[in-house]
Amino acid sequence: MSPTNTPVGAPAITPAITPVITPAVRADIAELRQLYYAVYGPHYPVALGTDPAEMARLIEDPHSLWLVGRCPTTGALTASAAIHGEAGSRIGRLEGIAVHPGHRSSGLAAALTGALCAGMLDSGRLDSVYATVRTVSAGPQRVVARNGFRPLGILPNAVDLRSRESLALYARHSAGVLDRRIPVTEVPAPLLPLLRTAGTALGIGYPGVRSTTGPLPEPAPQDEVERLELIEAPAFVHRRFREHFPGAEGWFYPLHTPNVLLTPADGRFEVYAYLNRAGGYCSLLTAHPDPAAAAAYLEPVTRALARAGAGYVEALVPLAQPEALSAFLAHGFVAGALYPAMRADGDGFHDYAVLSRSSERIDFRGVAVEPPLQPYLDCYASAWAAAHLPTPSEVAS
Repeated sequence: MSPTNTPVGAPAITPAITPVITPAVRADIAELRQLYYAVYGPHYPVALGTDPAEMARLIEDPHSLWLVGRCPTTGALTASAAIHGEAGSRIGRLEGIAVHPGHRSSGLAAALTGALCAGMLDSGRLDSVYATVRTVSAGPQRVVARNGFRPLGILPNAVDLRSRESLALYARHSAGVLDRRIPVTEVPAPLLPLLRTAGTALGIGYPGVRSTTGPLPEPAPQDEVERLELIEAPAFVHRRFREHFPGAEGWFYPLHTPNVLLTPADGRFEVYAYLNRAGGYCSLLTAHPDPAAAAAYLEPVTRALARAGAGYVEALVPLAQPEALSAFLAHGFVAGALYPAMRADGDGFHDYAVLSRSSERIDFRGVAVEPPLQPYLDCYASAWAAAHLPTPSEVAS
């Protein structure tokens, strides 16, 4: 999932002084900006901690909940976290967990996360909440794990915070949601190890799933690959997107609004994406007239986004659409995470895979991985090697 939230926390222990936890209000914005600067410095690529107008909108959003922690003796604002929701959706994002450096190891991150989940998840307002967690230390993984979140995979090179970092995807589901998943019958063979890894980690099954037959689809011929125009005009892009997709049909990417459009000169297709230049990442949302129209052109799309500063490009693809999954795999994307029961459909829920591609060198040597996340890292490393390293027969030839 797109890394628009990069929690920072510390191993939770019993606090010596119980913090005062209250909903954030507009009057807190100045202190909140100081808090996020103290935690992240000038490189935090999220409006939640940097843009006063966006912060005010989130504080007043009826579909979201933002909580702050204060020292009971001094009243100083020492911690912050939010669950961001949206109208018409029952999925939320845990984001912006920040604890002031002078108040680490006090259980503040865990206390805020627990209070948020009680208010948004345990209350039945949402079906699931996800978080993209920094891997520079094990603390953030422990914070979300102790609040019932379980690992779903790894997002390599997902965000640029001073340097390129990998994130871990975690989620927590409401009771009974995982039991209502709509089964799939086949997926591309490269995804089978990820299904087995997720099944073991989450205690869910994929019985009878077989690999799709046939080779991966061929990319567009080089003589047909042209330079794409990238239109970066958020209001125009959003308005045009809504004209093509007035409802939820044809696309699904929670909590992401397109701000760039890519199209060839003849306009035969339009690719909509969310580009975050500050964080150096991009999420591919959908295409018009349909995703298949642009499937053969994922290579030039990815190159154009890399030129625009996106060192990491990801796509969220339904597990029940093997043709779409195969198209991304054919263009060098690798599946690093699986989000089961992500989208509600009647009485059931659809699973989604997160596929990504990085234009920068992936280096896991500095990654701190807790034991529950390790199988996903191993799975990704094997999948990346299979996709990008030559086989012994290729080397011999």
